[in-house]
Amino acid sequence: MPFNYDQDFQQTDFRRHPELYRVGKGEQGVLLVQPYKSEILPHWRFRTPELARESSEHIFGLFLDYLKAEDFVGADMARKFLQMGYTRARRYANHRGGKKYDGPVPADKKGQSGAHGRPELPRAPEDPEKAAAARIFKLKWDEARLHPEYVRQRAAFEMQYGK
Repeated sequence: MPFNYDQDFQQTDFRRHPELYRVGKGEQGVLLVQPYKSEILPHWRFRTPELARESSEHIFGLFLDYLKAEDFVGADMARKFLQMGYTRARRYANHRGGKKYDGPVPADKKGQSGAHGRPELPRAPEDPEKAAAARIFKLKWDEARLHPEYVRQRAAFEMQYGK
């Protein structure tokens, strides 16, 4: 199910219209899909291992709540925030300041992740605090994506709305 960046994310309530949601790849849509972005983003922190632990546990709790409510879109968004906690903490562990690629993002690729033809900047010595934060998020992300109820709901969602 490819992610559709052409939707009106400002006006669409994906809780009321789950049929419009696309899982996509990785973290696609994590900062777009409402009302979940507004519910999860305030709890997303990875600056230190302590903040990462608190954040990942809170977001995982939201993930479980969404699963219990049979709200796959919410559960998938929480999974994406856990994944993003890992990837962003790893980026900051490898690149002081978090900038991974050289140059601006091409105008037609705004809001999308990836190099888009830009060279990767040299890596800095690993920041042990950010690396520890990344490990904390990775454990919760793995727990979420492998959770039997998440796997069941994802299969049901893909069956109902197509891949």
